[in-house]
Amino acid sequence: MITFSVSLVCLLLGYLLYGAVVERVIKPSDAAKMPCYEKQDDVDFMPLPAWRVFLIQFLNIAGTGPIFGAIMGILFGPAAYLWIVLGCIFAGAVHDYLCGMICIRQGGISLPEIIGNELGDGMRLVMRIGALVLLVLVGAVFVTTPASLLDNMTPDKGWLFSNGFWLAIIFLYFILATLLPIDKLIGRVYPVFGLALLVMAIGICWGIYTQDGWMPEITDAPFVSHHPKDLPIFPMLCITIACGAISGFHGTQSPLMARCLTSERLGRPIFYGAMITEGIVALIWAAAAVKFASTLPGPEGATAYEKLAALGNPAIVVKEISVGWMGTVGAVLAILGVVAAPITSGDTAFRSARLIAADFLGYDQKSIKHRLLLCLPFFAITTGLFFIDFGVLWRYFAWTNQTLACFMLWAAAVWLTRRGYNCLIAFLPALFMTVVSMSYILTSPEGFHLPLHVGLWGGFALMALQGFHFWKYIHHKP
Repeated sequence: MITFSVSLVCLLLGYLLYGAVVERVIKPSDAAKMPCYEKQDDVDFMPLPAWRVFLIQFLNIAGTGPIFGAIMGILFGPAAYLWIVLGCIFAGAVHDYLCGMICIRQGGISLPEIIGNELGDGMRLVMRIGALVLLVLVGAVFVTTPASLLDNMTPDKGWLFSNGFWLAIIFLYFILATLLPIDKLIGRVYPVFGLALLVMAIGICWGIYTQDGWMPEITDAPFVSHHPKDLPIFPMLCITIACGAISGFHGTQSPLMARCLTSERLGRPIFYGAMITEGIVALIWAAAAVKFASTLPGPEGATAYEKLAALGNPAIVVKEISVGWMGTVGAVLAILGVVAAPITSGDTAFRSARLIAADFLGYDQKSIKHRLLLCLPFFAITTGLFFIDFGVLWRYFAWTNQTLACFMLWAAAVWLTRRGYNCLIAFLPALFMTVVSMSYILTSPEGFHLPLHVGLWGGFALMALQGFHFWKYIHHKP
């Protein structure tokens, strides 16, 4: 309980202290020209109130990552607390803030164009393809997860209220949210979803302090994996908990809200603050999952981690905790929040894909016909992905996600250097994420499945190579 409480305080202090450091590096100005006014089209570029922008940004980036990822991540032990806190403050929130602010200062361009402007046209092409692949994967993953949750919550009446029924309903919503102006559907329903998510977080956090059970402390061998399958903490934990610590998907979302922000000074509460809020949600679900599991019956001598792993699907964990801790009414609100989280990330994933494609094709988006023609391939591919095993989809999404974050951090480090800013705020997390991404793909079953020590050496070797190239660049920068 002490470690959890201290972690919550650290996240809040991270926003107040390190968030201020990062903001001083960027030097935001109220006099800066904002894309929402310069390019206003009342579809994607339009001024919105700060509170609404924050809610949309938070719900865009949340998804199931800080919930399902945290539940799976706490199986590694108290190291999950460390990764959420340190990753969120020094990597994830910095990543989101820099992406949003660079987007503003470059006229509201999308993530691949930001990376291409700093790392070259070859990387621009790679990022265009990589970002679209990630966003289609996100769209598929975040249709299937809420559909599964709703299927478990509703009575069995044949096809009505079945998994296929909910897939169709959610996908139809995604299509409408992708095509309509941002203030017509997303801007109207997100405050309701945001309230549900807030109630969920407060209710579950209250349960952490009032319900019986055991919780790990930082003194409980934090650098030793407690995972029932003996998975190594590094790099597996850093991939498992992505959205609660750092996520490349967020880099595709920050430009959406950068196009609606009315002042640069709102960047810190919107971009950095939304990520810290997501870290708090991840921390709450990680702690709640292990505490709830510790009270469950099981084989003699079974640990809380083993009991949690035995529950299987994180959706089951969410449902059991919500019903057990919050009663009927509270559980409905809590589960609604968990259902809303992936839906509000999936819809903007498709919207981001449309805008990225429109940017590099130079395709006007004022006409709904143009928007529909551009989106049809994405919708068709996503429909095909519904028939692929969810576990496979999630693993490839997770690695692509963290790799994209790595590229964005390197681009941000170059951008900062070119303007004479302190590049360390992006350079250091870029080095770390380089090791994470490379070592994971070398050692994971969906990658090259090499021994862990080989994967780690490979990750550190690429990190050293990237660091050397960057050192050469800053001493010969144009």
